[in-house]
Amino acid sequence: MVNIAIEAALEAGKFLKHSLGKIKTVERKSGQERNLVTNIDKQAEEMIVEKIKQHFPTHNILAEEGTTGNENSEFKWIIDPLDGTTNFTHGLPLFCVSIGVEKNDELICGVVYDPNRDELFSAEKGNGAKLNGKKISVSTNDKLISSLLVTGFPYNITENPMNCVEHFQNFLFEAQAVRRLGSAALDLCYVACGRFDGFWEVALNPWDMAAGVLLVEEAGGIVSDFNGNEHSIYKKDIVASNGKVHKEMLNVLKKGMK
Repeated sequence: MVNIAIEAALEAGKFLKHSLGKIKTVERKSGQERNLVTNIDKQAEEMIVEKIKQHFPTHNILAEEGTTGNENSEFKWIIDPLDGTTNFTHGLPLFCVSIGVEKNDELICGVVYDPNRDELFSAEKGNGAKLNGKKISVSTNDKLISSLLVTGFPYNITENPMNCVEHFQNFLFEAQAVRRLGSAALDLCYVACGRFDGFWEVALNPWDMAAGVLLVEEAGGIVSDFNGNEHSIYKKDIVASNGKVHKEMLNVLKKGMK
């Protein structure tokens, strides 16, 4: 399955890169002014789903643009055909394809492909995480004040869900620096390979996280909810780190939840 996920991600990623600047339609999802979808998102999803169905026609599928499959299957493919759509629509080359697979609700493989840097992140449960075929691991930094963190904001930021603005401000004062790239899947990959020490976000969907969560865990990191409990990709909040600064990150998040 990981090989098919890699093939699908590479094909879709190359299509995305080739399509940069060639968008024909841009729509807004469910009346949300900031949540965009383009014809390119939909075409990329069709490519990925077709590849999966060729090899695993009985598997379930959960994809961002609405594709579904056999709900009775023990396997579920969780797909984001274009993570970083807003970047893509503005011609900013910071986006990716994300494909995760669950077996009986447990993540077993994940693939994220960044076509602009030609970086392929992959992970299999129990077999570690890789970047372009070479094993990767999280950073060894053990202090938040010397940590480079990353986050993202929800589309309904004006409503400030879960005090997301306060969390951002608090981390600005506690960490060395905070970045905002616009692609949760890449954020998680960058934690997995040690470029970032930690990541948090208040409102993500399964397809944003599935592959990246497994990559962080297989690279030696920790993923939890804001309270330090076991994380689920079907819940909105997430904290991912190298493990060494995880407790400090949770303490900062607690300040924003008071």
